[in-house]
Amino acid sequence: MKAILALEDGTIFEGTSFGADGTVTGEACFNTSMTGYQEVLTDPSYRGQIVTMTYPLIGNYGVCDEDCESDRPQVRGFAIAELARLHSNWRAQESLEDWMQRYGIPGIQGIDTRKLTKLLRTKGAQRACLSTELSAEEAVERARASAPMSGSDFVTEVSTPTNYHWDGESRDWKLPNKTAGDLSTYAALPPVQYKIVAYDFGIKRNILRCLRRDGFDVTVVNAATSAEDVLALQPDGVFLSNGPGDPAALPGIHEQLRKLLGKLPIFGICLGHQLLGHAFGGKTFKLKFGHRGGNQPVKDLRTGKVAITSQNHGFAVDPDSLPEDVEVTHINLNDGTVEGLRHKKMPIFCVQYHPEAAPGPKDATYFFGEFIDLIRDFKAGKYSQI
Repeated sequence: MKAILALEDGTIFEGTSFGADGTVTGEACFNTSMTGYQEVLTDPSYRGQIVTMTYPLIGNYGVCDEDCESDRPQVRGFAIAELARLHSNWRAQESLEDWMQRYGIPGIQGIDTRKLTKLLRTKGAQRACLSTELSAEEAVERARASAPMSGSDFVTEVSTPTNYHWDGESRDWKLPNKTAGDLSTYAALPPVQYKIVAYDFGIKRNILRCLRRDGFDVTVVNAATSAEDVLALQPDGVFLSNGPGDPAALPGIHEQLRKLLGKLPIFGICLGHQLLGHAFGGKTFKLKFGHRGGNQPVKDLRTGKVAITSQNHGFAVDPDSLPEDVEVTHINLNDGTVEGLRHKKMPIFCVQYHPEAAPGPKDATYFFGEFIDLIRDFKAGKYSQI
C-alpha cells in the first residue's frame, strides 16, 4: 500500500507503508544510530514524534520484548529507507512490521531518508503527517494544523499512573552455549546502599536497571507527585528522569522541584536536567533540529575529557539565564550547547544526555556512581541542608 510523509513546508515523500494503516501527525525528527531501533521506538521521550533513522536498513534483527524501554512503542510514526523483510536474531520474537502493526504504529519505507534528514537539519524540525489514506494536499494541511512541540506537555501521557517499587531486574548478556545450553541473562545484584525516589517523566527501563545495578533501591513516582509526598518517603536522594515535550510547559513540576532544592541530593537526566534548569530560575529554548543518536561528543569542562554519548532531546538550557550558583560542567562539541550542570552549594547535578545508553555508547555510566558519592557526601555533612 502507498504511503506519504508530508511536511508543513509542503515537501512530500512518497513510499510504501508497513506496520499499521492510518494517519498520524507529529514532529518529524531524525536519529543517527546505526542500531537500537527498538529502544528508540519505545523511548517515551519520542512521544508525539515521527522518527526517521539515517541508517538505511532497519528491522534486520527483529523485535525482542526484553529490549523495550517501555511497555509499548511511543512514537507516532516511523520513516525509513528500507525495511528488512527477513530478520535474523536468536532472541527475536517477531518482525518489526508485525510488532508495529500489533500496536497500531504506521510506518513508511522507500523514501530518501538522507534528503529528509538534510531538510530537517537545514530548515529545522517540522510538523509532519504520515498517512496511508490522505492525498498529498490533505496531508500537508493536516501537518500544518497539528500542535507544535513547543508548549506541548506529553509527560502526563507517559508517566506512571501509580507509584511502584522497581523490581530490581538486571542483565548480563551471554550468547547461548552448545555445551551449557542457554545461559541466564540475569546477573546478581549488589546490596542496596541507598533508597531513592525516581520521578517518572517518561523513564527508560535501562535507567532503572543502572540505578539498581549501582546499589540503589528505587521507588518510582508519578510526575505530579508533590515535594511533600516525596519527602514523606524519607529517601536518601531524588532522581529526575528523561521524558518528552517542552520543559517550559510544566510549571507545576518546576514548583515542586524548587521545594526539593537543598533538601536532598538530586540527579537529573535529559528532561530532568531541563526541569532543574527551570527550578534554578533559568530558561530553556528549542534546538533547531535536536540531538538524537549515539554519536554526540560531549566535553567535561572539569577534566577536559571527551565522551561519545547517546542523546535524545529537542530543547536545551540557556546558560545565560542561570544564576551564579549554577555552573555549566559539560558542553556539546558540535554546537556548544549545555550538556551538564552542577550547583556550587547544593548537592545537585544533571546531564542532558543518556549515560544509561540503550542504545548507544556507555562512556558516561560513571554518573550513577557519582550520584552514590553525592549522597555519601551529603550524609557526611559536606553540604548544608536547607
